Amino acid sequence: MIPPTPSHVRCSIVPPYLLARLAGLEAPEHQSAAAAARRALVELDPIHHARATAPRDSSRGAGTAVVLALRRTIADAGGSESLPGQIVRREGDPPMGDAAVDEAYAGLGATYELFSEVYKRASIDNSGLPLDATVHYGQQYDNAFWDGTRMVFGDGDGEVFGRFTASLTVIGHELAHGFTQYSSNLRYQGQSGALNESISDVFGVLVEQRQLGQSADAASWLVGEGLFTDQVEGRALRSLKAPGTAYDDDVLGKDPQPATMADYVDTTSDNGGVHINSGIPNHAFYIAAARLGGNAWERCGQIWYDAATGGRVPTDCDFSLFASVTVEAAIARFGDGSPEADAVRYAWREVGVL
Repeated sequence: MIPPTPSHVRCSIVPPYLLARLAGLEAPEHQSAAAAARRALVELDPIHHARATAPRDSSRGAGTAVVLALRRTIADAGGSESLPGQIVRREGDPPMGDAAVDEAYAGLGATYELFSEVYKRASIDNSGLPLDATVHYGQQYDNAFWDGTRMVFGDGDGEVFGRFTASLTVIGHELAHGFTQYSSNLRYQGQSGALNESISDVFGVLVEQRQLGQSADAASWLVGEGLFTDQVEGRALRSLKAPGTAYDDDVLGKDPQPATMADYVDTTSDNGGVHINSGIPNHAFYIAAARLGGNAWERCGQIWYDAATGGRVPTDCDFSLFASVTVEAAIARFGDGSPEADAVRYAWREVGVL
């Protein structure tokens, strides 16, 4: 079993620095959003403790049958903060007409299909793990998270955030934390934590791109598009194509992500800047995918998948080592001197890592 990461890590889709900014709003017209953000911040520690103590291997125990098929279960918390909630839709059931339930069901399926059909992985743990989700969690809850065993979605405060199932990249991102949990289990601190976030962003956008049939040049490369209400000046939480440009709002501030090592943020907050500095490996992936063209989930996504699952990424991996592993993965699959290997090398040089 891979050793667990430290407890009290912050791995939810909305960065803690953004929640903290919202929580500090004092204007009367923003008090509802501020209260919702404060509740979301309070929730982080117990959620992430649960993640840190979740299983890291895919064993089922002796004599346990492994079912290698998609199995989804959606539960409704009904506005409470008790998990899992009441089961309202199982695998094969027809749509309910509840947008959050049906979006979660579809998003789990799209994520499963990317890993299964493209990378030949049996669910996120490679042993047929059932995919469970809970919707309508909490009152005006401003987040979505993977707690180590299931997906959980809030409905948002209605002022800054809408429901979190509305963005397929959010569902793919959080389930990809489960993929990392069962593969490299990157420590959620500093550069290894930023890689943990980046891998989730990468596979989150690939889930959406494959579902929409978008090539690298046609895709938005946004994470969390559709989360903000029309009161916010911004399109998404993050951009792989142009880190630092996802939002620029009087209330939320400006997207702080750097695109290259020249602007790397050295900080003790956000577990050493895991949500901020993930913009650098994110941008490297985008550059490589754009240089190769076509469908990003095929060649570039395969390289990142091979790197994450090849056993050469330690839990404390930094950007430089991960870059080297992705180059080696590209060479192993496509050959030295191939367009794929050259694109990956070029990308990491462009962001200042190699």
